[in-house]
Amino acid sequence: MQPDDARRSDVSTAPPPAPAGRRPARRRVLVAAALAGAVLLPVGAAVGYAYTGEVPRGVTVLGVGLGGLDRAAAGAALRAELDRRAADLAAPVTVRVEDGTARVDPSAVGLAVDVDATVAAAVDARPGVFARLFGGATVDPVVTVDQGRLDAVLREAVGDVGQPVVAPAITYDGTTPRPVYPESGRVLDPATAAEVLRAGWPAGREVTVPLLDVHPATTTADVDRLLTELAEPAVSGPVTVTTERGDVVVPPAAIAKSLVLAADDAGRIEPRIDEKELRSALGNGLREVEVAPKDATVVLDAGKPKVVSGVAGQRLDTAALGRDLLAVLPRTADRRVAGVLAVAPPAMTDEQVAALGIRERVSTFTTNFTGGLSAARSHNIVTIARDVDGTIVQPGETFSLNGHTGERSYKQGYRDAPVIMDGKLVPGVGGGTSQFTTTLFNATYYAGLEDVEHKPHSYWFSRYPPVIESTIFYPNLDFKFRNDTPYGLLIDTSWTNDSITVSIWSTKIYDSVKTEWSPRRNITRPRVVHLEPGPSCIATDGIDGFTQDAWRIFHKDGKELKREKFSWRYDAEPRFICGS
Repeated sequence: MQPDDARRSDVSTAPPPAPAGRRPARRRVLVAAALAGAVLLPVGAAVGYAYTGEVPRGVTVLGVGLGGLDRAAAGAALRAELDRRAADLAAPVTVRVEDGTARVDPSAVGLAVDVDATVAAAVDARPGVFARLFGGATVDPVVTVDQGRLDAVLREAVGDVGQPVVAPAITYDGTTPRPVYPESGRVLDPATAAEVLRAGWPAGREVTVPLLDVHPATTTADVDRLLTELAEPAVSGPVTVTTERGDVVVPPAAIAKSLVLAADDAGRIEPRIDEKELRSALGNGLREVEVAPKDATVVLDAGKPKVVSGVAGQRLDTAALGRDLLAVLPRTADRRVAGVLAVAPPAMTDEQVAALGIRERVSTFTTNFTGGLSAARSHNIVTIARDVDGTIVQPGETFSLNGHTGERSYKQGYRDAPVIMDGKLVPGVGGGTSQFTTTLFNATYYAGLEDVEHKPHSYWFSRYPPVIESTIFYPNLDFKFRNDTPYGLLIDTSWTNDSITVSIWSTKIYDSVKTEWSPRRNITRPRVVHLEPGPSCIATDGIDGFTQDAWRIFHKDGKELKREKFSWRYDAEPRFICGS
């Protein structure tokens, strides 16, 4: 039999019985671990589910779920929804601006959903995992609109709304400065209108565009200070510009014309000198110190084209002068600045002229006149021919005879000679220039150049080929042709005591250009008209009227390439008799 101690020891090593209703601790640990595993496995799977596809789960655009889709599938789904809503999206949108209303056609202002940009925004959306699982994220569509067209449509529809801003400025009345003080306003802002319309259009709702409060950055006090510190002293006296070739005086009137004291878009006045206005205001003063550059050109030397090199000139740097003027204009004394004469390169260099391909005579045409070079009409022909001689017409350029010579008047050296006015010949300045026009027209015609504008005479004169001839009268009647070749061309003019010749030098495009005429038809006889005798009456023998066609025929590589038809109806010139 064991001692009582040993029996107690055996009994104490056994675990005490658990209280009623409680589980052992080890079982609690096992159960908790099992529960944790049961929870973690579905959450991990859910996270993986939530992040599948390029577009995150739960993302919608215009009510269409794009979550879990790749970009291509998301784009297709969005386009399908836009197709379904096409009629609604094409319907005019009501836009309210203050009391005005406009019905805006979406297509007229470029309203559209940019599908690719919208899908990219959906891909970049980052809702949290639980939002992806149990909620979602709405991404607004990316909408495009032509802001400028929208602004024009709204302004046309609602007219003047709000209160216009009065921009601050200082202007000159002669040489007296006049301040314009700023006033705030409420204006229709194009950017705001575009933003509001982009947001409201996809939902198909009426939108209201608020007016923007605008406050010029320059205050009334700023204008007064600028008036006192700059605008008034600026015209207190002349400024002398010193150069290596002499001085140029900038008078107060030129300063007032070129000093700009107007506000920018933000309402700030940043004083500046308008270079073009300054150069224009200085006028002849610049000619005393500047040397005009000479462009490279082409001349005929022994019957062959030769490039004559250009020569650089000197030009007053008005950009630097403008900055320097602003520094001395606030002063009323010591108003001198140093001017810089910069190199003025020729506009046409030797290389550019050589590359034009002016290497051979491609056409020439001559017409004859009477009276010798001492006659007023002959003098006018030579005067305009001398003006046009040596002109280079660039590839693609349109030449205008009126544009080249300007008005032909006594100041330009023209004299009175017969011109057709109101159906009869009368003395007029520049009479005879139509003969040069006809000669130039035919030279370009036979060079195969594009006819842009010409008008034959109302009467036919035997010194001209019928139909293919042209009159001119500044500024209403002009002669224009376009150099539609890849080469430059040179207009060469020459004259004798009884003829005028125009030749075109370039590179030949066609083998030849010829003319075929139809027989004359619808012939009418001149009537007799008695005029009041006097210095303005010019007697004529009368000329038959008729209609005729002419075909310009282009030949290349021994074949007819194309033909162009010209037609004209000549009136019968009356037989004018001075007196009864």
